[in-house]
Amino acid sequence: MFVGHYAAAFAAKALEPKAPMWTLAAAAQLVDIGWSAFIVVGIEHASVDPALPGSTLVLKHMPWTHSLPMALLWAVGAALLVKLLLRLPMWASAVVGLTVFSHWLLDWLVHRPDLELWIGGPRVGLALWNYPVPEQALEIGLLAVCSAAWVASRKSLGRFAWPAIAFIGVLVALQIVAMLSPQPAGPLGPESGALILAIYLVVVALAALTDFRGKRTT
Repeated sequence: MFVGHYAAAFAAKALEPKAPMWTLAAAAQLVDIGWSAFIVVGIEHASVDPALPGSTLVLKHMPWTHSLPMALLWAVGAALLVKLLLRLPMWASAVVGLTVFSHWLLDWLVHRPDLELWIGGPRVGLALWNYPVPEQALEIGLLAVCSAAWVASRKSLGRFAWPAIAFIGVLVALQIVAMLSPQPAGPLGPESGALILAIYLVVVALAALTDFRGKRTT
């Protein structure tokens, strides 16, 4: 799952408009932002197996980002960070934290059993990746429903809808490019981790632009 994670950010923004969109976009992928950084430095490891259906990732070792207790820790840390640094209200900070944890829950639906219930513990995952059509339907469905909620929320606040629609379009384009650009077989190296990290950070920057647009005057 890639763009489907951003559905949580859109739902969170519709629920709590005071949370900046860039914080929610970062929160939705914070676990993977950490994962890609850890791939770069060699703390966590993954490889690519083109023979696998759906996602070709083999996620061998990622206890510090994708285990259940660490996902909870990332979520709590993010909530505290935006509360202290951005002075967000308590509820808005909690929404950011919940958006972070949504990543683990969505991964649980699609990942093959590679999510540790605790570090070194049993691994879980419902493996929807093995059924590419239902998995893609779930991902696009979540994105569509939550995108509609975000756009409707913007309109109710008197804001233009087009920045949100443009951002959603960019995410869909990224998903298509990712699907048409398979990784070569073998270990996922630092260069791949750096590229993935850069994509996530660019998306966060683009998300920030959606909050800079003025209100409608008519």
